[in-house]
Amino acid sequence: MNDIVVKENVNLPALPNRVLPAINELTAALGIPRNVLASQEEIEYAWRDLPRELREIPADLRGELVARMCVAVSTGLFDGAMNYIWNAAILQLRQKIRNFGLAVVAQIQQSDFEEKHLLELQDSRLLDLCLKLNIIDEDGFFFLDQCRDVRNNFSAAHPTMGTVNDREFTTFLNRCVRYALADSSSPRGVDIGAYISAVKGPRFNDHQCQIWIQRLTETHDAQRQMLVNMVHGVYCDPATAEPARLNALDICGGLSGNFTATIKSDLINSHSDYVAKGFEDKHTASLQFFEKLGLLGLLNESEQHVVFSRAIDRLWNAHNGMNNFYNEPPFAERLLEVSQQGAIPETIQDYFVQTVVSCRIGNGYGISNAAISYYNDMIRGFSPREVATLIRSAITRSTTIGRRVSNNGSCRRNLKSVLELIDAASIPSGVKADYDRLVK
Repeated sequence: MNDIVVKENVNLPALPNRVLPAINELTAALGIPRNVLASQEEIEYAWRDLPRELREIPADLRGELVARMCVAVSTGLFDGAMNYIWNAAILQLRQKIRNFGLAVVAQIQQSDFEEKHLLELQDSRLLDLCLKLNIIDEDGFFFLDQCRDVRNNFSAAHPTMGTVNDREFTTFLNRCVRYALADSSSPRGVDIGAYISAVKGPRFNDHQCQIWIQRLTETHDAQRQMLVNMVHGVYCDPATAEPARLNALDICGGLSGNFTATIKSDLINSHSDYVAKGFEDKHTASLQFFEKLGLLGLLNESEQHVVFSRAIDRLWNAHNGMNNFYNEPPFAERLLEVSQQGAIPETIQDYFVQTVVSCRIGNGYGISNAAISYYNDMIRGFSPREVATLIRSAITRSTTIGRRVSNNGSCRRNLKSVLELIDAASIPSGVKADYDRLVK
């Protein structure tokens, strides 16, 4: 049974009669025009709209930063108010990641992830992580990422490019509240300890097996990915008892029809690690695992997959890192060399297309000019399936390509240059209409 969340109305006091005249007196005393600050009408409208947004914030989250935001609004300092509410949203997203479990995040990231790592995350990386953990959905990521740009360019956090009016501030506030602050609960995941204990326990009965399959089906993509990989490890461990191995097969068998490309990628990487490290017993068990689940065909290109995965990861990390325009070319050249040695494994094609095209169209600040020739060569070599992935991604807002194209004019112009690299005969009929619309 779901808890009923009762929203409390927030009754703000009327603006004191001395606040607005004081702003007039201040600007006159400084000898500056009154219109350099928000007008009386803008302040009054913003103050009027505040309670509607504040009531969506749970009482326990209406803290110091929300109070400071209200004070800033009362004096027309919308740039400061944006900074306060953005900081409140970021703090809440960090708390949701803590509640999700830093240890779980470390397993998903396959790297250390402690409190210091969370605090050091840039806002853009924090939003990426929240999307990956399903703490925010694609819509939330889209709008909060827009807010991040607005905050960086129009708030008191940095020298501003301009000013915002009351309506723009209220929209900014609404998005921070709706996608970060309105829900104080944290995503519900699977109890990892109970899950592993059950898998390693006595043989599942049908009801017990269905309960665990349902729990994994309903949890977050990121956690499901990790838990499937964990039971693959349980199955391949020579010390695992046969009932536990059968339990692992039952769970994965119930989910295998809905395995995502990312889950398959993780399983292939784990299998390849057994080969690389010379764990023959685990390698043999892993082959049996793939065979019993009907996934043996995935292993035909496993070595290629690992090579592609690492090459793409390194390029993407360089693209998102510091001085990316100078650091990208050697990684782009390396990926081009790998891609020319054979067909791109199907399990990595989407990631390959997303990465190459995202780097080629740029991030809004420009493109790595020295890497353009490498990207162009890879794009010219796209298979019809990869071309279709590119076109569908360009019209889908939830993809990196789609977000960049929809949010930035230079990325849209660069996309047209990308599409001109593709021979018209390579355009699949299923995306021809979308292709024609994009090139106009």
